[in-house]
Amino acid sequence: MDAVRQSQPLDDTDRAIVRATQQGMPLSVTPYRVLAQSLGLPEHEVMTRMQRMLDSGAIRRIAAVPQHYALGIRANGMSVWDVDDRLVDELGQRVGELAFVSHAYRRPRHPPLWPYNLFAMVHGRSRDEVENQVAEIARLLGDACRGHDVLYSTRLLKKTGLRLAG
Repeated sequence: MDAVRQSQPLDDTDRAIVRATQQGMPLSVTPYRVLAQSLGLPEHEVMTRMQRMLDSGAIRRIAAVPQHYALGIRANGMSVWDVDDRLVDELGQRVGELAFVSHAYRRPRHPPLWPYNLFAMVHGRSRDEVENQVAEIARLLGDACRGHDVLYSTRLLKKTGLRLAG
C-alpha cells in the first residue's frame, strides 16, 4: 500500500490495520479474514475500513508485489512509446491487458528530450524474451506508434508500501 494525501485522519483501528499490512497482506485465499482474526476485528470491518482508506486517498492501492528474481524473472524492461495522443488511452488499455505487461500508464511528454507518452512494464527470463514482448506491443500499436525504447533495470530495488512511524 502506498501513502498519498489524506482527507481524514486515521484512527487507532485504521493504524492497526496499516501496521498489520506493512509487510504485506497474509498469503491466504481469505487474506482479509486472516488479517481480521489477527486484529480481533470482524472481517467486514477490515474490508470496509480498507475501502474507506482507498476512497479517501489515505492508501493508494492494494496490490500483489511479486518477487521477480525468486520467480526466475531476470530481465525487467520499462518500454516507452511515442503514441498518437488521440489513440493513447484506447491503445494503452489494450497494452495493459497483455498477459506479460505488469502495468501500463500514460505520462506527459517532455519534448524535445522525452517524446514518450505511454509506458508499459514487461518482465522476462531474458532480454530476448523482453524484446519479443516489446515487438508484440509494437505490432499491437501499429502505425499509431512513432517510436519506442526499452529501459532495462540494472539493479533490484526494495519495494515497500505505506509505513507508519512508531
